[in-house]
Amino acid sequence: MIQAALERNHEIIGITSVLPQLHEQIIPMHQVPSVVMLLQKNYRLALPGYQLFAKVLEQFKPDILHINSPCPLGYSAMKYGQVFNIPVVATYHTHFPKYLPYYHLSALEEWTWKLTRSLYNNIDRTFVPTRPILDELLAHNFHSLEYLPNGVDGELFNPVRRSSEWRKKIGNDKKPIVLFVSRLVWEKDLHILVEVNKILRAKRNDFEMVVVGDGPARKEFQEMMPEAHFLGYHSGVVLAEIFASADIFTFPSTTETFGLVTLEAMASGLVPVAANVGGAVDIIEDGKSGFLTSPKNGTEMAEKIFYLLDHPDKRKILAANAVSRSTCFHWENIFEQLFSSYEELLTTYKQSREAYDAA
Repeated sequence: MIQAALERNHEIIGITSVLPQLHEQIIPMHQVPSVVMLLQKNYRLALPGYQLFAKVLEQFKPDILHINSPCPLGYSAMKYGQVFNIPVVATYHTHFPKYLPYYHLSALEEWTWKLTRSLYNNIDRTFVPTRPILDELLAHNFHSLEYLPNGVDGELFNPVRRSSEWRKKIGNDKKPIVLFVSRLVWEKDLHILVEVNKILRAKRNDFEMVVVGDGPARKEFQEMMPEAHFLGYHSGVVLAEIFASADIFTFPSTTETFGLVTLEAMASGLVPVAANVGGAVDIIEDGKSGFLTSPKNGTEMAEKIFYLLDHPDKRKILAANAVSRSTCFHWENIFEQLFSSYEELLTTYKQSREAYDAA
């Protein structure tokens, strides 16, 4: 999104609690004070209050603010927009109310809905990446929502990156590879993947299970699946090669607003087997470009993987369909809608100011 804005000659700066690596900072970035998040020690929460970045924005004079998370920094941006009459939008990236059961905090779900609603219903527009999540937000009385899917870089994530050498490093080049890519946190339904692996291993050993990603659950998760290959965190070309060199992508998570890794897998020529909830419902055409299985059902997910392992010809057809399906999510079309929405909001604010001045 940043790159697309720069290509359109828009000026853009970032306000964040954690700075990216220097080589990733393609725009000016301002860091605000933060504290370690209680439930996720690897994450930091910005301290509240727009005073922490007000001077930066006073100099920059933004036309629009775009929030990426319903965190204290997001709330501060919302307040800043209200005080200084600047349009504020957000992308609904993270489905926080659905995370609570994984931390034994289900009693706080209604309170969390209320808290997130108090942010998103006080800004001008919220971009929601999948229709099922949009419908759920509407059911919880969210408004000013706009469907805007995520996209995939089809040049980076592409079947041409398939590597026999990489496959040989994992094991026998002839063995199918089942891949899982994710942050390793329990809200990704890692226990379901453990169950899937046990069911598969009980009946056969003619496949390799590969896990890419890192996170606080990694140590315990790895102990539960000692037969799997844990490769840690990867990105860019290395990750794209891993995707393209596998055969089946499995994703049991039931907390995704979109599930970008599923789309990256499909663009890379993998057949996805994912939980029939949230983002996957919008991306996968069940039985045509992959399989959708009942949420939190390891047995059903294992059965679909069994089918793909036993029917390599069918797997090739589904993989080709998955690549074709991924082309529906071109970034350029998505960015055209995003920047058109920006312009629409700016026009509305301009007309409102003019009417106020005239009065």
